[in-house]
Amino acid sequence: MSELTKTQADFLDTFNWDNYQEGIDAVDAKNLKEFEDLVAKTFIDTDQEEVVEGTVVRITDRDAIVDINAKSEGVISLNEFRYNPSLKVGDKVEVLIDVREDKTGQLVLSHRKARTIKAWDRVINANETGEIVNGFVKCRTKGGMIVDVFGIEAFLPGSQIDVKPIRDYDQYVNKMMEFKVVKINHEFKNVVVSHKALIEADIEVQKKEIIGQLEKGQVLEGVVKNITSYGVFIDLGGVDGLIHITDLSWSRINHPSEVLELDQKLNVVILDFDDEKTRIQLGLKQLHPHPWDALDPNVAVGDKVKGKVVVIADYGAFIEVAEGVEGLIHVSEMSWSTHLRSAQDFVKVGDVVEAVILTLDREDRKMSLGIKQLSQDPWTDITSKYPVGSKHTGTVRNFTNFGVFVELEEGIDGLVYISDLSWTKKVKHPSEVVAVGDKIDVVVLELDVDGRKLSLGHKQTQPNPWDKHEAAFGVGTVHTGTIAEIVDKGATVDFGDDVVAFIPSRHLEKEDGKKLKKGETAEFKVIEFNKEFKRVVASHSATFREEEEKNVRAAAENNSSNNTNAAPQTLGDNNDILAALKAKMEKGEK
Repeated sequence: MSELTKTQADFLDTFNWDNYQEGIDAVDAKNLKEFEDLVAKTFIDTDQEEVVEGTVVRITDRDAIVDINAKSEGVISLNEFRYNPSLKVGDKVEVLIDVREDKTGQLVLSHRKARTIKAWDRVINANETGEIVNGFVKCRTKGGMIVDVFGIEAFLPGSQIDVKPIRDYDQYVNKMMEFKVVKINHEFKNVVVSHKALIEADIEVQKKEIIGQLEKGQVLEGVVKNITSYGVFIDLGGVDGLIHITDLSWSRINHPSEVLELDQKLNVVILDFDDEKTRIQLGLKQLHPHPWDALDPNVAVGDKVKGKVVVIADYGAFIEVAEGVEGLIHVSEMSWSTHLRSAQDFVKVGDVVEAVILTLDREDRKMSLGIKQLSQDPWTDITSKYPVGSKHTGTVRNFTNFGVFVELEEGIDGLVYISDLSWTKKVKHPSEVVAVGDKIDVVVLELDVDGRKLSLGHKQTQPNPWDKHEAAFGVGTVHTGTIAEIVDKGATVDFGDDVVAFIPSRHLEKEDGKKLKKGETAEFKVIEFNKEFKRVVASHSATFREEEEKNVRAAAENNSSNNTNAAPQTLGDNNDILAALKAKMEKGEK
């Protein structure tokens, strides 16, 4: 370095170094402040959880480059903008700093996270304020739908889609709809929305209007909302009413679906409602004249009509002779037979039958019909066809405790009393002799034309064996038999030919004083015979006691004859004979 000139030296000697340093410091501070202000204006300093707005400055094949006025531009994958395929340079987007500097020094941003944070704020606000939000129905799920609301997947329960039952969920998929946020679970980040709540709000206004104007007999337009087995629910515009199945049609129907279908529009008439007008009874058939009013005025009792069997009950069948006009055929009017059967034995639902009008009440709208009147009453010539004493073959129809009903032909039944089933058997119940459906021979015993009663007998078709028994088993006849049973107060002996005799206990005694036992065979003497009551009483003891009595009488007579010319017997002689007889009899008793 060359030496300083004198002037330079003098300058250095006189220069105030302290003031110079202060000037430099002042300039540096001013410049630094201006620089900091410029940085503050140009670059933003954000927290990692803060959402900021950025501008798309460039779009590549994979990323969107976004300027957020930071030290460098940020990068966001285009996958996060799939919901917005029309993204372009210059668009403003909300972003969140995901990574301040990756390994290449690049600022990484997230649009999806920013949307989620902002979406939660908006969803929470919508729930608190009741704000209506727009949502995109993405797909179906179990029990409802998944809806995109501000980028958050919310659940739309099936019951919250509409006020009426939903049958086709797929019709809502890929549609934008309005919703109300009804529930938020912050812990699990769940959101529940409702479209029904919006409809209900509108309906509530309409409902108050409709309820305030309801009057009986008023005709309103409605839509079929639900169909049940007992009736149809009609939506009257926010108010539901019920058409009972009996008020759907003047004709009988088995199910309301035969008349109406879901979502069908129709006019209905208000029949009744409660004080609060919350239960409304509607009618459909009342909009049309009653079919009875249109019935031909010339139709009268005795006319023949044709109709279809619509209902069958045990007591009869209902026949629809014209649309909405029915008549009852009671089961007793289906056949001349007095044997009552079920209506199902004669007709079935759907049959077309011809009948005769028996009664007709247009005021009460009732009609009774008969089928049997189409054929001749079999009782008109009963006396010539079934005279007393005539023999016939019939069919056993049913039993009673006192007899059997036998059908000789359709409409002609007769009763065989239990006592007229057999000559010989003691019948306790008719089933011991015959079965239902059996063919049986009978004889007409009595005929009551006015009472339409026929008394029959079965045993009378055969000769009465007791006429023969009266001769064979008369009183005094002796028969050999075996003790069959020991019964109260005696025993029974079977003599064959269905003859069973009763032996009183005291007549079971044998000659040795002992009594006969079951299975023992001996001779018996008939001491009583009653043909009417089929009763035979016999005795074993009588077979030998009578012989003893005969012997005693014969001995007495013989002694009397031998001693005709002899000296008269003394009292002592007679006493000897009587004593001997007494001793023998006592020995027999023992």
